[in-house]
Amino acid sequence: MAVTGNGDSSGGNRCLFADSEMCAFSCGTNLGGIIMEKKDIDWSNLDFSYHVTDQRYVAHYKDGAWDEGGLTSDDKIVLSEDAGVLQYSQSVFEGLKAYTTEDCRTVCFRPDLNAHRMYESAAYLEMPPFPAERFLDAVRQVVKANEAWVPPYGSGASLYIRPYMFGSSPVIGVAPADEYQFRIFVTPVGPYFKGGVKPLTLKVSDFDRAAPHGTGHIKAGLNYAMSLHAIMTAHREGFAENIYLDAATRTKVEETGGANIIFVDADGNLVVPKSPSILPSITRRSITYVAEHYLGLKVDEREVLFSEVPNFKECGLCGTAAVISPVGKINDHGKEICFASGMKEMGPVIKKLYDTLTGIQMGHIEAPEGWIYEIK
Repeated sequence: MAVTGNGDSSGGNRCLFADSEMCAFSCGTNLGGIIMEKKDIDWSNLDFSYHVTDQRYVAHYKDGAWDEGGLTSDDKIVLSEDAGVLQYSQSVFEGLKAYTTEDCRTVCFRPDLNAHRMYESAAYLEMPPFPAERFLDAVRQVVKANEAWVPPYGSGASLYIRPYMFGSSPVIGVAPADEYQFRIFVTPVGPYFKGGVKPLTLKVSDFDRAAPHGTGHIKAGLNYAMSLHAIMTAHREGFAENIYLDAATRTKVEETGGANIIFVDADGNLVVPKSPSILPSITRRSITYVAEHYLGLKVDEREVLFSEVPNFKECGLCGTAAVISPVGKINDHGKEICFASGMKEMGPVIKKLYDTLTGIQMGHIEAPEGWIYEIK
């Protein structure tokens, strides 16, 4: 058994074991000197699904102000049948993860950007934004309270964090609600795509993801509701995801239903589609920084015509849930676009991006200042 560090006599969580199974027991949560062991879960075989954990965070907006908020063990929500979220889909959400690093710290990846994006999403739907500093504190509280559910280092799993906000007061006329709830729950998850990081097959969708000047650039629940029929249609036809083109001209690449798209051109440069309708993915923004500043790649963020796609060597999907998943081919109404990287493994450039980004998240590679938020 390999030793990776010295014990921390100050009561920290530094891991003595490289073996992930031993790490699950040695790196418990320190609560007043009492070590709480990790939950007895088959971490390496988790799928991407919901599991009820111990605590969640709740805050209420009423009479023009947010209350103090706090943790609760109650996972049920009681609403009026006329609640704004039920009648007019007034809801926004976020997604981020907590990880166990090699030295057994519990960390989150760039949660300040999630706080900012949720603030902007709420404002766009005429909802009272939850303050960014309170967002970060709420994330800290709920992860710390559920630290026994954070998968151990080396398991391939993570703790998915879902902040969300919705109109809770009755609304019968078309108007914003007067009252809101901000909540966060967490759940341990495995890989978003079954089979891990194997290349995917996408199809060009006949549906539109977002209208010009619409809500494609915010993380609103209504965007995902309209994508459900499209994604289930793709699944029934044997595809992993849809690739959406711009609604106005259907000539430009936008994104998929659940992730942004990146390409690698014939010269090894990273090509990133740009559009006002694309959700500003935190993972995508991190990848572009890693590509330029860690790997020395040229990054070209611009409008990408679909007609260019056959000339690219590699393709990948990126987002919080998937991190980076390689794409092997795209089906355009029966015509296949096959990338040189093939259907067996990641292409070399996307593999470097994946290894570097996950290395930063896991603590193997030094992170840019402010990227890693430690839960203490």
